[in-house]
Amino acid sequence: MRMGAAWDRLSTAAGGVGLAVFAVAAFTPAAAPLDRWMASAPDAGQADAVVVLGADVDPDGRLPEDSLRRAVEAVALYHQGRAPLVLMLGSRNGAASEAESRARLAQGLGVPASALLTEPRGLTTAVEAQRSAELLLGRGARRILLVTGEHRVWRARRLFERAGFEVLAAPVREGAPTSNLPGERLSTIGGLLQELAARALSWLRGDV
Repeated sequence: MRMGAAWDRLSTAAGGVGLAVFAVAAFTPAAAPLDRWMASAPDAGQADAVVVLGADVDPDGRLPEDSLRRAVEAVALYHQGRAPLVLMLGSRNGAASEAESRARLAQGLGVPASALLTEPRGLTTAVEAQRSAELLLGRGARRILLVTGEHRVWRARRLFERAGFEVLAAPVREGAPTSNLPGERLSTIGGLLQELAARALSWLRGDV
């Protein structure tokens, strides 16, 4: 009986802590300090290619907001003359390929097909780095502008450097840590914690 009562108290305490954490995450800007600590600033300079990491794609080929932001940033970098080549990454969701959907968007925004490469086979950032090396290093494209979410730059940079690249960060803003909407705050802190877990796993594997 005493053991059962102890477990009941422990479960109640854990539930209370969980509820408190949920309330803080949803109803205060608690994600903001973590957001600032994890974010990366953009690097200046010219590159041989822009490389856009995958995010997501709908089964019908439509690009969700984060993927769209990354693709548009790559187009802007190209038109600024920062690099002559753009590699769009992004895996398939059914028949739809994120990489190919991004390439079509880029062409519609004035990037010629001759300046675009696509690679839909990368399911992780590590695989994307390997596939990018296969496509770009043989072309002499070693210095890259790496486009991804600003909280994902730290890990992605190290994976691409290990693949043989010199990396300039081109981070894209994702999430809303100072939003007043509980749903957006929860989504942001969830994404930050997910990236922290990915960093820890990459470190344990020796990838970074």
